[in-house]
Amino acid sequence: MAQSCKEPHPLSCSICLDILKSPVTLHCGHSYCMDCVNGYWDLEDCRGVYSCPQCRHTFRTRPVLNKNTVLADLAGEMSVASPDRHEVGPGDVECDFCTVRKLKAVKSCLVCLASYCATHLQPHYESAAFKRHKLVEVSASMQDKICPKHDKLLEVYCRSDGQCICLLCVMDEHKGHETVSAAAERKEKQKQFGKKKQRYQQGTQAKEKQLRQLRQKVKELRGSGDTAVDQNEKAYAEIVLMADKRRCAVNELIRVQEKAAVSRAEALMDRLEREISEMRKAEDELKQLSLTEDHIHFLQSCQSIFDSPESDVSSDDNIDLHGSFDFVTKAISDLRGKMENIAKAIAELSEEIQADPDPKTRQEFSLYSCQLRLDRNTAFENILLSEENSKVTWVRKAQMYPDHPERFTDYEQVLCSEGLTGVCYWEVEWQGPRVEVAVCYKGAELVKSAFGFTDQSWCLSLSKSGCTFWHDSVKVKTSVPCSSTVGVYLNHKAGRLSFYSVSSSGQMMLLHGVQTGFSQPLYPGFTVSKGSWVRIVTPK
Repeated sequence: MAQSCKEPHPLSCSICLDILKSPVTLHCGHSYCMDCVNGYWDLEDCRGVYSCPQCRHTFRTRPVLNKNTVLADLAGEMSVASPDRHEVGPGDVECDFCTVRKLKAVKSCLVCLASYCATHLQPHYESAAFKRHKLVEVSASMQDKICPKHDKLLEVYCRSDGQCICLLCVMDEHKGHETVSAAAERKEKQKQFGKKKQRYQQGTQAKEKQLRQLRQKVKELRGSGDTAVDQNEKAYAEIVLMADKRRCAVNELIRVQEKAAVSRAEALMDRLEREISEMRKAEDELKQLSLTEDHIHFLQSCQSIFDSPESDVSSDDNIDLHGSFDFVTKAISDLRGKMENIAKAIAELSEEIQADPDPKTRQEFSLYSCQLRLDRNTAFENILLSEENSKVTWVRKAQMYPDHPERFTDYEQVLCSEGLTGVCYWEVEWQGPRVEVAVCYKGAELVKSAFGFTDQSWCLSLSKSGCTFWHDSVKVKTSVPCSSTVGVYLNHKAGRLSFYSVSSSGQMMLLHGVQTGFSQPLYPGFTVSKGSWVRIVTPK
């Protein structure tokens, strides 16, 4: 057990173990802090003896102390140049034997039940009196290793009560219990570490495999998303191009029809203007002839006027200028109908994209597998939790669970510790006359309620005769036979909850599905009747 220990600094005080402060030198040659040696002599004053704390050289009278200026200068320089590395910092344990200035402890003694700095630890290495003392790594609280009743070291493990006790406890309240030494129990527990480590490794490998599959799925999903976006952009560009071509064609047709109609209208206007001019000229001739006093001239001219043709004043030559553009209204109406159909198709596609499809195979479900552990604070008194809080079994003997506001007191129920809000999947194995697999909100009002009999819990009841679904006291009988393994899928955001029967070959059959809106985290829960058990398992 011998170890080398760093020697104290030459300029340190052997009383406080720190660099000298206001150093004084005695006649024997040893130096101390003025306050340290005065405090030491104050204790000796009642005995009338004054001696050097190191060499025990005695003085007839109490020495008058004067500051050693040379040592004071050297100690001041040393304090600045090399700060003490053994000072107590955050999280460090103080030495129990340092008086003036506490230093950091480096070891703890299980016999002395104390912690020591490097200097005060030295006697444990040098003196034979400490040969049988056991030094361990420094402990933050030695009281954790001491029996609170007998003030003795905890050296024994009581398997009956699952706690560390002292030797006096073995003869007292733990008399007749199965007890072993702490070392023997540690050796036994250490063996279990191998199995635990193997399960961790298997779990790690399974999770790494799921992680690789999920990464591959994400890669494929991103590639599929990029392809879909490219197709959407291409289709949109084609639609825009076709619409633009149709627009240009319609505009061109409008201009052609407009030009033709305007040309006909201009020709008609020219003819009408000529006819108006001719009719006004004929009207003027009639007026002049009517004013003449020569009857022979009037009669001779009158006949030629009666024989001249008159212009047609009917409206047959009127042109319907607006009728030529009826095709535009029809074309636009047809185009609007097609665009509405396209918009409807795009909306249906958007809804289909937004829909979050549920997994189909057990392998896909396992990508959302979550780790669940039963909450001991919620377990009914006749429920036993085992296998690291992954298995719940009904037992006849009531368990001595402490009172807790979340503990079920009326029904053989238990909740898991984890509240779920994302996309999750878990599986359970069950056996016995009747068990129930449920999810619910957490609250004081649910402690007195059975799963499925409130609007805040959803429950699948399993038995040899079949399975039924319960919610808000409403019962729904399922037609699908249930296996000994049940899978539960939750998509909290989408409001979907599904229960599946999982066969030995991994085939999944839907037992019951729920589509609703979840407002709080959901806690998985279980009910076990007499002779039944449920175990949370990792999907294979």
